[in-house]
Amino acid sequence: MEEKSVLLEAKGICKQFNGIPVLKNVNLEIRRGEVHALMGENGAGKSTMIKIITGVYTMDDGQILMEGKPVTISCRQDARCCGISVIYQELSLIPALTVTENIFLGQEISRFGFTKKKEMRRQVKALIEKYGFDLDPDMLVSSMGMAQRQMVEILKALSMEAKLIIMDEPTASLSAAETETLFKTIDGLRQKGTSILYISHRLEEIYRMADRLTVMRDGENVGVLTREEMTPQKVTTMMIGHEIKEDKNRERRQRYEGNCLEVTGLAYKNILKDVNFKAYGGEILGIGGLVGTGRTELIRCIYGAEKPSRGKITLNGKPVSRSIAKNIKAGFGLVPEDRRNEGFVPLLSIEKNLAIASYDKLARFGVVNRKKEINFAQEAIRGYDIRPPMRHLPVGNLSGGNQQKVVLGRWLSRKPLVLLLDEPTAGVDVGVKHELYHLMRALATTGSIVIMVSSDLAELTHVADRILVMHDGRFFEEFTHENATQTAILLAASGVHTSEGVPL
Repeated sequence: MEEKSVLLEAKGICKQFNGIPVLKNVNLEIRRGEVHALMGENGAGKSTMIKIITGVYTMDDGQILMEGKPVTISCRQDARCCGISVIYQELSLIPALTVTENIFLGQEISRFGFTKKKEMRRQVKALIEKYGFDLDPDMLVSSMGMAQRQMVEILKALSMEAKLIIMDEPTASLSAAETETLFKTIDGLRQKGTSILYISHRLEEIYRMADRLTVMRDGENVGVLTREEMTPQKVTTMMIGHEIKEDKNRERRQRYEGNCLEVTGLAYKNILKDVNFKAYGGEILGIGGLVGTGRTELIRCIYGAEKPSRGKITLNGKPVSRSIAKNIKAGFGLVPEDRRNEGFVPLLSIEKNLAIASYDKLARFGVVNRKKEINFAQEAIRGYDIRPPMRHLPVGNLSGGNQQKVVLGRWLSRKPLVLLLDEPTAGVDVGVKHELYHLMRALATTGSIVIMVSSDLAELTHVADRILVMHDGRFFEEFTHENATQTAILLAASGVHTSEGVPL
């Protein structure tokens, strides 16, 4: 097979922040018409590398070549002129605008000062039909779920006819069907000669889509693997520097019948329909199902963020309040799916984000005890290995994995009776995933109820002691850890009963 020509080559890239090296002589080569994966733990330097290629950051040393010619990329416009487009993990859409307006934002078609709305809509409609996305050009982004918003971001990048499209965790909020559509789109782009730089923490996606894989660790290149060389053990060992040891004690946890959350006949708008289940202390209860089946709404109803149409929620026989503040005091905690907009305040420090839910314990007569606040934050930073361990650093400056540790650490420090987790490891690397799993298991072992919503089938079968699968707004089938398989869970999510599970 003839080797493809090189489209982009980054050579010897170096970058420091406040004297701390983040990238150390990094090399990256992307060929024309290939899907090139980039992997590494959170904090390995992937995001910094992307931002240098797209002109968000300027490199301290090194060189970038496009089609063999040196280029200077000092701003986003430079990147666009080079044919580089990017879809970031945190979406950049404006909710108050339509799909069409978002796609043409900053590059509107106009004549004599008047915007040609019909022509823009026509082009967006043609783009939607070309790639088979389930979108309406006139739909407001604010009315969309995360999966549809991700599709708009992808269309926005495709509309620029880029030579290189950088995709940062593009499937993090997509359903199985939408993910398949994306993969078909990527295959089509590859065949037409468009290059894709694909960043994902989902190993199965990398094995399926990538022609080659570059692995980074601690700001350096670890190696480049071809499709034939990629194996789960090799990739994970390269990423974290050692083999992952599984938790052999997970089977020993016991159910605490004295700590029980019960949901009876719960309904919410036209999304949830007669939901019934019990969750016990000492277990991790996994909730599976396709995107849009009501998993997030269920979690938010339990927490008090949404008001159910009918039904009853009790904790140890006592009704659960519809007030978030009262539920937090009663021992509830929530790690939301959209951590950047709902999980933390980016401009506030690690210290403040950790303490934000515990000022009832850190203050007296409305005055915060600074010594307690500092000690509270320092203990959490050490206990949950938040990096860098600088309590004054804004959380927005941390890697995705460390941001998630801050959100999770906020609640773990309160020792909650009920911890609700919605896609807790989305966009988190394999090393941090296992750290989060360990923290979740440790909490369950103390007798707390841990309820985890996840679209990652491997995660559900690996972590959960019991799995409930939602379909059409209600629980459809139940699996124990021993009889749960990814195939059975996927079939149940699609409305097909299996012999492994218990119909509900």
